[in-house]
Amino acid sequence: QRRLVESGGGMVQEGGSLRLTCTASGFRTDQYTITWFRQKQGKEREGVSRINPTDGRTFYTDSVKGRFTISKDDANNTVFLQMNSLEYEDTAVYYCAAKLWPVPHDNVGFDYEYNIWGQGTQVTVSP
Repeated sequence: QRRLVESGGGMVQEGGSLRLTCTASGFRTDQYTITWFRQKQGKEREGVSRINPTDGRTFYTDSVKGRFTISKDDANNTVFLQMNSLEYEDTAVYYCAAKLWPVPHDNVGFDYEYNIWGQGTQVTVSP
C-alpha cells in the first residue's frame, strides 16, 4: 500500500523556521514526483513546492521563493521542506502528495494531478 506521512509541523513566531518531513512507503521517491501543498483556512489547496524524481529539479510558488527549500533523500524515501523566514500568511495545513513520473509541465502543479496524499501537518505562524 502506497502511503505518505508528514511530520514536523508546529507553532512558530514570524521569522522562524520549521522543517517538514514527508516519509513514503510502498513506493520509491526516485520514481515519483513529490509536491508539497498547503491549505489555508477557508481557501483552496495550493501547490507550494515540487521536486522531480529523476533530475531533482525543483519548483516553487512565487510566495515562498527564496524562503523555502525542497529536498529529498531517496535512500530513506523521504522528502523535506525547509521553511525559513516564516510569515503569518504561511499558516496552513501542509500536505505532501505523490504522482508517478513524468509530469508534463514545469510548474508546481495542481492537486487533481496527484493520487497519493498524506494526512497533513499543521503549521501555525504567530505574528
